[in-house]
Amino acid sequence: MRVGIGYDIHRLVIGRSLVLGGVPIAFEKGLLGHSDADVLVHAICDALLGAAGLGDIGTYFPDSDPQYKDISSLKLLSETCRLLTDKGFRIVNLDATVFAEAPGLAPHRQDMQTILAETMNIGPSAVNIKATTTEGLGVIGKGEGIGAMCIALID
Repeated sequence: MRVGIGYDIHRLVIGRSLVLGGVPIAFEKGLLGHSDADVLVHAICDALLGAAGLGDIGTYFPDSDPQYKDISSLKLLSETCRLLTDKGFRIVNLDATVFAEAPGLAPHRQDMQTILAETMNIGPSAVNIKATTTEGLGVIGKGEGIGAMCIALID
């Protein structure tokens, strides 16, 4: 059994779509980034890569590479899972938390769980998604960004 942890944060800006856990969410701002800036998926990728001892998301999908411009992070997750499978690893489960003052994620959590499980080819019960605020503290609390953290167990 191996464990990895991942973390990501992106700035919220006007003029971008908000995608979290592969789910488009209606909101007046979106996350700024080279890809679709899905912080939840990026944290999951880093947790999985870390658990497998394969580095981090920037090693495989650098923001300097034009082929990843505006790419769906679900494609990055799919490729991450292929890297793990190629090394003989299997995802046991993951637990992730999204840090955001808004929007509320409760209505989207089930869709996120389903899409992420399908992308990783694992059962939905192996994917746990939580959300919390930072009680108005810091850049997330001021509504300037959204962050996510994930821990993954593989064998």
